[in-house]
Order: sequence, then structure tokens, then C-alpha cells
Amino acid sequence: MFAVIKTGGKQYRVVADEKLRIDKVAGEPGEIIQFGEVLVVGGETPLLGTPTVAGATVAAEVLDQARGAKVIAFKKRRRKNSRRKRGHRQDFTLIRITEILTDGAKPDLTPRPKVERKPKPVVDADMAGDDDDEPARKPAAKAKSKAKAKAKAAKKPAKPAAKESSKPKAAKGKGKAKK
Repeated sequence: MFAVIKTGGKQYRVVADEKLRIDKVAGEPGEIIQFGEVLVVGGETPLLGTPTVAGATVAAEVLDQARGAKVIAFKKRRRKNSRRKRGHRQDFTLIRITEILTDGAKPDLTPRPKVERKPKPVVDADMAGDDDDEPARKPAAKAKSKAKAKAKAAKKPAKPAAKESSKPKAAKGKGKAKK
């Protein structure tokens, strides 16, 4: 099931559990917000709004309130010694769509619990060599020999010295040479 919502003068096609970056809306991280302007609710039987679908809302959890990358507006009028440099960072809200509701249903106002990831087991160097069933692996010597071969190939023999010619060198500069 999907929905098309309107917020901040823009329209977004959203699906449950989707992360979305929208223009700033009020709300603290972890808070649940609702979007009432639902233009389309899609699924087996799509509902088109005129202009919005009656009784449809989209609930979302605020993940972060942040600012975007800096945009520089540089204006120059040539030959007038006039330059203006101005920077701007747009505020945005990062949200996760939690559910799409129809028929006036109310959203679950409790944010989803954060999923705790299991830490990866740490293997110490001492513990790795204790198993008698598996022999300890040694680093391959191929890498070292390849590096030496590349270093030798990179060195080029020195160029022989240039032979001096028997012709006298021309004097540098303008005019006749002095005697």
C-alpha cells in the first residue's frame, strides 16, 4: 500500500517503513507526526482525493532535524567592481513513515523501539592459534615477491652522457661577437 502526501508545497509518494527527507516540520526526534493532506491512497482499490482523501492520514516518526549542504549564491557584475557572495543552508526533517491510515483511524503514538544490533564477536590473535584442529595460516609470500618485481621493473637504466660536438658554440646575444 502506498500514499501520495503533500507537505511543504511538494508531493511525495510514500510507503510504510520508508525514510524521507522533507522540508522542516515541527517535532522532536522520536515524536510521531501526522500528515492530513493525503492526495492518493493506492493498493488493490486506489482512492483518489478531490483534492484530498477524506479520513486518510499518514503517520511518521521524526528521526532528525538537520540542515542541508551549503548553497552559494555568487553574483558578479562585470567591469563594475561589484561582487556579492551569499550562502544558504536549508532546514529539513528526516522522517520514517510508520503507517498509512484510512477511514479516520488513529495512529499508534508510540515510536517504534530501536533495533539493537548484536556486536560482532571479537577474535583475539592469541585465541586464533589455540585451536589444534585447524593450523594457523601464515601470510602469503606472493605479495612481497610481486612488490619486488614491480620495483625492479620500474627502475630504468640511466641514459648515456650526450656526446660533445666538434662545432664551436654560437655566441648568445645580439650583434657581433667580441674578439
